[in-house]
Amino acid sequence: MFRKYIRERLSWILLFVFLQVLAAFVVYMDAAISLKPFLYYTFLSAIIFTGFIMIRYQKETRFYRELTQREENLDLSSIPESDSPFEKIIESGMVSQTERFKQEYTYNWTLLEQEKDELLSWIHEVKTPLTAMHLMIDRIDDQNLKSALTYEWLRIHLLLDQQLHQKRIPSMENDLFIEMINLEDILFSEIKSLQSWCMQKGIGFEMEMKETEALSDAKWFSFIIRQLLTNAVKYSVESDIMISCSQYDGKISLRIQDFGRGIDQRDLPRIFEKGFTSTSNHHENAATGMGLYLAKKAAEQLKIQIHAESCLGKGTTMILVFPARNDFVSITGM
Repeated sequence: MFRKYIRERLSWILLFVFLQVLAAFVVYMDAAISLKPFLYYTFLSAIIFTGFIMIRYQKETRFYRELTQREENLDLSSIPESDSPFEKIIESGMVSQTERFKQEYTYNWTLLEQEKDELLSWIHEVKTPLTAMHLMIDRIDDQNLKSALTYEWLRIHLLLDQQLHQKRIPSMENDLFIEMINLEDILFSEIKSLQSWCMQKGIGFEMEMKETEALSDAKWFSFIIRQLLTNAVKYSVESDIMISCSQYDGKISLRIQDFGRGIDQRDLPRIFEKGFTSTSNHHENAATGMGLYLAKKAAEQLKIQIHAESCLGKGTTMILVFPARNDFVSITGM
């Protein structure tokens, strides 16, 4: 801060030095002026000027020091009190800009919430005709047509469900209820919902559950499992999906292993990024790049560690590691 202040007041300092040089030149040119009184005057003025600079440094930089230490928020009370006219101009500008930003923020946030509510309302309304459509599909006798329609219906249902949870994730902490959940029940329920799709692709499931219960939120954990199973089924053909659960180092670990096309090693670190699909299969238009991203976001809120292991052409394993009981202290809603 002192160096910045010296740079700011450099013109004043140079003016003082110039005046001293000018006085020395006058003494040199005028023989009637004694040198000793001039040196005494120069010494005193230098001390006075140095003291003046130090005093003014403390006074003039107080406002700016407090300003740089201020937290970056919209709390106007944290703006330091101004003394000089220029400081008052800065304070006035900060207050007016902050107030305007607050108004714009409130307005945009209200519009965003309205849009979110309208979208959630629309999704719930669409579910009614989807349910009716599913009942009509069940009455179709032609098995090939029924299977094709069921698959398309399931795709729409999963996309709507994904969009619904995407809008809910920002306020997910308000919707959590942590309890001991039955992992087998949730897995069986999600597998059953994908049954028609799995039959169409010749996919089966094998389960080895050494641990059947874990602490989590049933609804949001079901959403995570839904995204992982959907991905496993989507990229597998005529193979089994292995699901196992065991305890390691005091924590429960759930593994979902498929034997599909796998993931390229260069893509593996990016599969949980928003909108990322693939570099090796970039021509595909069906993937949205949102499923694993949303699963990761939901898992973070539940303190679940999620990561993937894969080998191109051999399959992918998704691993979920549940937190210990003490890790849930920081989760709101327990």
